Amino acid sequence: MKNQEIAKILYKIADYLDIEEVSFRPKAYRRAALALETLKKDVREIYKQGRREALEGIPGIGKSIAEIIEEYLNTGKVKYYEQLKKKLPINFEEITRIEGMGLRKAKFLYQKLGIRNLKDLEKAAKAHKIAPLFGFGEKTEKNILEGIKFLKRSKGRFLLGEILPTVNEVQKKLKKLKGVETVSLAGSIRRMKETIGDADFLVISKNPQKVMDFFVHLPGVIKIWGKGTTKSSVRIKEGFDMDIRVVPKRSYGSALQYFTGSLEHNIITRKIAMAKGLKLSEYGLFRGSKMIASKTEKEVYKKLGMDWVPPEIRENQGEIGLALKGRLPKLIGYNDIKGDLHTHSDWNGGLNSIEELAEAAQKMGYEYIGIADHTKFLKIEHGLNEKQLAQRNKTIDKLNKKIKNFKILKGAETNILNDGSIDIKDESLAKLDFVIAGVHSTMKMEKEKMTERIIKAMKNPHVDIISHPTGRILKRREEYQFDFDKILRAAKETGTILEINSFPNRLDLNDKNIRLAKEAGVKMIINTDSHHKDHFPFMEFGIAQARRGWAEKRDIINCWPLKNLLSFFK
Repeated sequence: MKNQEIAKILYKIADYLDIEEVSFRPKAYRRAALALETLKKDVREIYKQGRREALEGIPGIGKSIAEIIEEYLNTGKVKYYEQLKKKLPINFEEITRIEGMGLRKAKFLYQKLGIRNLKDLEKAAKAHKIAPLFGFGEKTEKNILEGIKFLKRSKGRFLLGEILPTVNEVQKKLKKLKGVETVSLAGSIRRMKETIGDADFLVISKNPQKVMDFFVHLPGVIKIWGKGTTKSSVRIKEGFDMDIRVVPKRSYGSALQYFTGSLEHNIITRKIAMAKGLKLSEYGLFRGSKMIASKTEKEVYKKLGMDWVPPEIRENQGEIGLALKGRLPKLIGYNDIKGDLHTHSDWNGGLNSIEELAEAAQKMGYEYIGIADHTKFLKIEHGLNEKQLAQRNKTIDKLNKKIKNFKILKGAETNILNDGSIDIKDESLAKLDFVIAGVHSTMKMEKEKMTERIIKAMKNPHVDIISHPTGRILKRREEYQFDFDKILRAAKETGTILEINSFPNRLDLNDKNIRLAKEAGVKMIINTDSHHKDHFPFMEFGIAQARRGWAEKRDIINCWPLKNLLSFFK
């Protein structure tokens, strides 16, 4: 699909227009980019069916942007975008991945020091050319170098949410291929790790050569690293590698267990096998030369004296001991969520009306949805003030009278200010069904001050949930400094819920912190932070994260019926 390619160009055009301080148009380009990004149908098909007029029928796409899409589909280029790039030949995408480096700062550094890319930026920072410039200073220069180090550590890793849609498409195609009996994902992608190195497929087929030929000629393959009779490896245009193996049906279970990993988990399972006088490998579980288990994973684990271990927790973090005792936790399931409470409507920067979000939530099988629009401090998101929040609440009340067997909850994502206070008056908060509070500014506070700031917000009698609690953005920004143990104690004392944010670049809390919260008896909620109804499926990533943190249904409040949920709020 060309949707993502065109969306990226539209986002970049918006960035250039922002730099030039053009009014209104950047927002229109971003709105159009988001519409394309979340569009389920291939934009090429839409264009084929009705040309430019059909493109204008896509929500958020006007006449001028439809022309840009048409030009790209016909020529592979956008003249307007090329002109903007020529005017400012800066790799904004690269430079702005450094925390604190915005578009205007990037432009300023280009004008003053000729910095075009990350390499130039690092060279200038190491030579201490940035600190003397107005608006920068030694601290900013130090932060730039720390940010570059962080990016280098993340190099070669891809967000689960970035590559899983592509991988799922490939899996579907393989399943449809004649002669293929079974296809499974393996490796870190099956364990649903938050970042992935490459994607692994395991296949049963009586015609492996046909599978190899099909795989290496998939659309988007830009490099064939190797092609064998039962194993092949390729790189696709999105930048990551995919590996495939065809294995015999009789060895499929042991192969799947072996190639799923993790390495640490597999080392211990092999030791358990050895202690029983057995040998475990990708080919099967053997006693001498006799294969005693291999067809299914469950069969392999059973012969080892263990319960089957869900892939998400195969990290040698205590799961093996519990599996041997038959005491593994019953992890939250992918269909256990009853509602999403962190969604943004078109009242403050989302793309959909409250009614559209409610309809989409019902299609997800939910019993309720929470509308948590940003509040006034967050001007970039057009946050709502007290008066606007009251008007929006009336809209929700009217909709609730129309809708049967479903509830729209009135919420807000408020801002935790530097002193720990909330940016909306308590009287307004009291009129909401729930209140989310999050840190959206001044993230480089000292550890002690940041801890005090969040705890003060938790003590607010109206704050129910802390959103994206550690503030990290994967591959871009590390967690802010704070004492998580103190936060957990305060959450337990105040009855404050910690969010597991499902947005692919956040996945915050991480798996380790989820497990700590569970052990501390702190309740959590899995939300998507959706700004479009098509972001709702991101819930899968949050559930996977919760499973990796050993969370059960009882730990996650939006697995509960509405009555129980509401009674838990402050």
